[in-house]
Amino acid sequence: MENTYFENNRVEVAGEVVSAPTLSHAIYGEQFYQFPIRIPRLSCNYDIVNVTISERFFPEVTPVPGSFLYIEGQFRSYNNFSAVGNRLVLTIFAKSVISIPELSEYANPNQIFLSGYICKPPVYRTTPFHREIADILLAVNRFYNKSDYIPCIAWGRNAKFAEGLPVGTHLKIWGRIQSRDYQKRLSDTEFLTKTAYEISVSKMEITEPEPEAKKEP
Repeated sequence: MENTYFENNRVEVAGEVVSAPTLSHAIYGEQFYQFPIRIPRLSCNYDIVNVTISERFFPEVTPVPGSFLYIEGQFRSYNNFSAVGNRLVLTIFAKSVISIPELSEYANPNQIFLSGYICKPPVYRTTPFHREIADILLAVNRFYNKSDYIPCIAWGRNAKFAEGLPVGTHLKIWGRIQSRDYQKRLSDTEFLTKTAYEISVSKMEITEPEPEAKKEP
C-alpha cells in the first residue's frame, strides 16, 4: 500500500454485502448511501464494517446482499449528535468499488494504512491473561482543514512501545479494521449491545510530519 501524504489514510477491503444500501446524506446534490460489509479474518471469524458509497457508482456497481465487492477508500469519522448509536461514527468512504466473483483470491482482504498524530495520551493495560494492550487515538489530517479521529489498538511489543509516546507524536500505522461487540449497562437489569470499531495494529513507526497539501486532487 502506498504511504505518500496524499494517501495518508488508505483502506483496501474485500467482503460480502450484508444488506442493501440505505440513504445516508446528500452534499451539493450528490447522494451518499451506507451498507455493512462482512470481511473475513484469517481466523475464520469476520468483521462487519459500514461502507459509505456515492450514487455515482450506481448502476455499474450495485451492492446486493450476498454479493462480493473489492473496495478502496479511506476510514473516516464523524460525530453523531443524535441520541442513538455511538458518539463517534466510523465508516469506510469508498473511492473505488469493484464487483468480484469470490473472496478466495484475496489472501489479506482487510488492510489499512494511516499516517497521523497521537491526540490523547495512549492508555496501556494488561488483560486478565497478561496480554499487553495500548489504546491510541490517532488524528489523521484530511483536506480542507478536516481530520478523522481513529481509535487504534496495539498489542504486545507495539503496546509497550506506544505506552510512553507523547501527544503530538507523528505515527505511521499498518493494520486491519476490527469490529467487536460489547454491552453497555443501561440499568441493573438492562444492557444494550453496541459495536466498536478500531484499527488492530500490526506495525507502527514514528516519522517526521509531511508537508501540508493545499487542495484535494
